[in-house]
Amino acid sequence: MSNWTPEKTIVNSWNEWDPLRHVIVGKADNCHIPPEEPALDAKVPEDSDMRGQWGKRPQETIDRANELLDTFADQLRARGVKVDRPTPIDHSLPATTPDFHTDSQFGCMPPRDVLLTVGSEILEATMSYRCRWFEYLNYRPLMQQYWEEDPNFRHESAPKPRLTDADYHDDYLSEKIGVEKRLQWTADKFFVTTEEEPLFDAADVLRFGRDLVVQHGFTTNLKGIEWIRRHFPDHRVHAVNFPGDPYPIHIDATFTPLRPGLILNNPQRRLPDDQRVMFEKNGWEIVDAAQPAHNAPPALCYSSVWLSMNVLVLDPKTVCVEKSEVYQAEQMDKLGMEVVEVDLRDAYAFGGGLHCCTADVYREGGCEDYFPHLD
Repeated sequence: MSNWTPEKTIVNSWNEWDPLRHVIVGKADNCHIPPEEPALDAKVPEDSDMRGQWGKRPQETIDRANELLDTFADQLRARGVKVDRPTPIDHSLPATTPDFHTDSQFGCMPPRDVLLTVGSEILEATMSYRCRWFEYLNYRPLMQQYWEEDPNFRHESAPKPRLTDADYHDDYLSEKIGVEKRLQWTADKFFVTTEEEPLFDAADVLRFGRDLVVQHGFTTNLKGIEWIRRHFPDHRVHAVNFPGDPYPIHIDATFTPLRPGLILNNPQRRLPDDQRVMFEKNGWEIVDAAQPAHNAPPALCYSSVWLSMNVLVLDPKTVCVEKSEVYQAEQMDKLGMEVVEVDLRDAYAFGGGLHCCTADVYREGGCEDYFPHLD
């Protein structure tokens, strides 16, 4: 039996699939397309409609995204999940430190990017974009509330990086590089971020009980993975990478655990054979995700069409899937999952899909070992 009650916060979440009881859902308020900066330029594809644009997003798109996020929050509440929301700061303000200046910030739609919940701890990630340096402030009122309500809650923050030019490869910024060269760089594990200092976004981490699986890519470097390893000494931390992704940022549109023993993998970004061994040895099945229902992302969206597989698992038999992603929903049904349809596509541009726009506070269950057979 769970000791959770909706009246009082308890922070507890060890994986991506145990029954969800308390969650943070983001907001689109005052969201900005940030100015150019090294990490961002490398992420925006050459043919994107976002190239060269920055400033506050059109208010009608903000209002539409908030309408969808509010409705999603209500859907979760109707299923017995407690929902908290961030307190948006003014994202039009510049982000300025002794080391850098950028003219605006980003937003607070995707709490999953910033907040990593491991057991009774919520860890604020370093973040790899200058425009997102202060993003944790949107969630500080909630962190303070949890601290007051839960005597076992550990509120941690990774060391803030300096994000000087030394953190980025400047030769990544040319628009003439092309996808073929980018794919070669990805295969060689040569990313826009250097190893100057630890960098990681929370959305590069998947939680499997005792094991944390972390993507090495644009937003998380090897020093960041090593920092996570030292910070969680009771966990086993595994670095993964996906050579088929020319813009490897965040793992949750690439590798999606649904329940113990079952993972969806983006068929264009398959996990390399040598990294599949730990899953295969422990009886995990990795299946190709269904094709997206769309041929292109929405307007002014950083993310790929593979937000189709950016789902939120409510429990091992129930999953939230974006309403228009009919092929993904059909696959979930065949895999024995009850599908909860959520209309969110018009909010994709604000920071991602159903997994991105949420962050766990409480899931039932404890820290299990799902990989008893490891070398």
